[in-house]
Amino acid sequence: MATQRILDFLATRRPSGPCLIVDLEVVRDNFNAFRRALPDSKIYYAVKANPAPEILRLLASMGSSFDTASVAEIEMAMDAGAPAERISYGNTIKKERDIARAFELGIRLFAVDCVEEVEKVARAAPGSRVFCRVLTDGAGAEWPLSRKFGCVPALAVDVLRQAKTLGLDAYGVSFHVGSQQTDLDAWDRALSDARQVFDALAAEGIMLRMVNMGGGFPTRYLRDVPAAEAYGEAIFGALSRHFGNRIPETIIEPGRGMVGNAGVIKSEVVLISKKADNDNVRWVYLDIGKFGGLAETMDEAIRYPLITPRDGDETAPCVLAGPTCDSADVMYEKTPYPLPVTLTIGDEVLIEGTGAYTTTYSSVAFNGFEPLRSYVI
Repeated sequence: MATQRILDFLATRRPSGPCLIVDLEVVRDNFNAFRRALPDSKIYYAVKANPAPEILRLLASMGSSFDTASVAEIEMAMDAGAPAERISYGNTIKKERDIARAFELGIRLFAVDCVEEVEKVARAAPGSRVFCRVLTDGAGAEWPLSRKFGCVPALAVDVLRQAKTLGLDAYGVSFHVGSQQTDLDAWDRALSDARQVFDALAAEGIMLRMVNMGGGFPTRYLRDVPAAEAYGEAIFGALSRHFGNRIPETIIEPGRGMVGNAGVIKSEVVLISKKADNDNVRWVYLDIGKFGGLAETMDEAIRYPLITPRDGDETAPCVLAGPTCDSADVMYEKTPYPLPVTLTIGDEVLIEGTGAYTTTYSSVAFNGFEPLRSYVI
C-alpha cells in the first residue's frame, strides 16, 4: 500500500508517466511474517510475481529460496545470490534443452505433471528430484487457476512411479489452490489429495518426502484478507490431520502475498467523458491499462484500491479504462468503480496493491507506450 516512504519518493522525485514504486521494507516484513507463520516450511518466492533485482537480492540475503518458471528466472535468482540448491524449476511445461541448461547450472528440483515431462527430465537432468503437481478446483480464489497445470491424484501416482523407474528421485507432490485464495480450508482439500498419492506409492515401496503447498497467499485489495498467521494455523492443522506426526518436508511459494502490498502504481487521468448527454456513468481513462501492467483486471477479477486527490468528495460510478487503441483495454465496466465527481483530467491516481504481476504483465511497446517503469526503494 502507499507507505510514507512511497509517498515521500513521489513527492520528491515526481516521476513522469505511469510507474510502479515498491517499498522493500514491506517485502522484508512479509517474508518475516511467512517465516513466523510457517516456521517449518521452506519459502520459495515465486519470481514471476516481481523479478526486480532489488527484491531478489533482499530475499536471497534473508535465506529465501526461489520458484522459477524459466532459465532466465533461474539466472536472475542466481545473479541475486541464490545458490542452485535453493532454486526450483517449478514450471511443468519446459523445453528439454531448457531442462538441460538448468541442470548444467546446478538445478536439481523440477516440477512435472505428466509422464512425458518426466521422460524429458530423466534424459536432460538424470537423477534429479521431481515433484508432481496435482489438480485443485481453485474454489475461493479471486484469480483461479485453470486445468492447464496438474493432473488428478491417480495419474500423479503413475507419473511418480515412472519417475522412479527412470532413475529420478520421486520426491513429492505439489498443488496450487488458486491465486488470491481467501478460503483457509482450500489447503485442507488439497492436502487430502496429496496424502492419497503418498499412501498409494508407499504401498509400492516408493516413499515420497515433500509436499509443495504452492502459493495463493493473498494481498489486501478492497477487502480485508486473513493474516499470514491465520494461514499458518489452518495449513499446519490440515497437515496434522492428514499426515499425523509424520509430517513431510513442506514448501510454500508466495508471490502476490510477498510483494503485492509493497507496490503502488502512480497514474494520471488522461480523459473523462460520457457516451451520451443523459449517461450517468462517466468514462475515466488512465495512462495505464490492461496492456500497461493491469492484466489482472481481466474479467474484473482483481479490483485494486484507488487513491485520488479528491477522496472525501461525493462519488459516482465510473467505467475505468486504459489509454490504448484496443477496445479490450477496459478495467472495470461490469461493476463500475465509484470515483469522486470532482475528479478531473490531469489528476494523479495511485493504484494500490500493485507490487505483484504488473511490471511482468506490461507489454513491450503496444501502441508505442513504453513498458511500465519500476522504482524499488
